[in-house]
Amino acid sequence: MNLDLTTIDRVIEMAWEDRTPFDAITFQFNLKEQEVITLMRKELKPSSFRLWRKRVQGRATKHSKKRTFDKGRFKCSRQKTISNNSISKR
Repeated sequence: MNLDLTTIDRVIEMAWEDRTPFDAITFQFNLKEQEVITLMRKELKPSSFRLWRKRVQGRATKHSKKRTFDKGRFKCSRQKTISNNSISKR
């Protein structure tokens, strides 16, 4: 695993995001879930790594096959739509 600092930062960011599945990281950076875990263990402080693992373990949104929705992303019905860089009103 020979990654530059920018790529490592992006992988860590994606791994922390609740709704970014490991499949997306694999697709974009060719890193399997176990490789992401290894990278996180290496790059994060031990306490931060334990916190991340506790959050991620068993989380349906981090594993595409466990998601309750197939395409796109979940969007709350109360979420405002954004168009042309301005939030439209209801």
